[in-house]
Amino acid sequence: MKLPLQIIQRDMPPSEALEAAIREKADKLDHFYPHIMSCRVTVEIPGKHRNQGKEFKVRIDLTVPGTEIVVDRDHHEDVYVALRDAFDHAKRQLEDYARRQRGDVKAHEAESRGRVARLFPAEGYGFIRAPDERELYFSADNVVHPSFDRLAEGMDVTYLEEAGGEGPQAKRVSAT
Repeated sequence: MKLPLQIIQRDMPPSEALEAAIREKADKLDHFYPHIMSCRVTVEIPGKHRNQGKEFKVRIDLTVPGTEIVVDRDHHEDVYVALRDAFDHAKRQLEDYARRQRGDVKAHEAESRGRVARLFPAEGYGFIRAPDERELYFSADNVVHPSFDRLAEGMDVTYLEEAGGEGPQAKRVSAT
């Protein structure tokens, strides 16, 4: 890391073993995402309840270029389990951040437009004529809006095309 790791142990006796575990987990985060600028880990026992055992709370504050990632919700009776869960959550947040930073976004398939060419209501399927004059099969289960029984031949629809066992098919069919 570019800045030193800060470890805070609150409302509990200091533990070198716990500090070593935190350093090891922080080092793994640093290897996973080397652009972490600072890391502060706070381990505490928030409230002392009479009827319950000690519950440890772990907060991780990571400073990365352009933002701060905070994990502040992992509680457990075993401090090492709370620590593991908090660092796992921090790693997932770092993965999401790195994905956004790289510009990796989920690409959605482009919808196509067509017209209902033929319907077979008793059998629960029909065909859509694509702009290139191909016909694509679709079943009643692939109709989103309106319901299959409200479709009519000649209706304009949008759909997603996919390869089926017998040729191209339409899925997520919606009237326009």
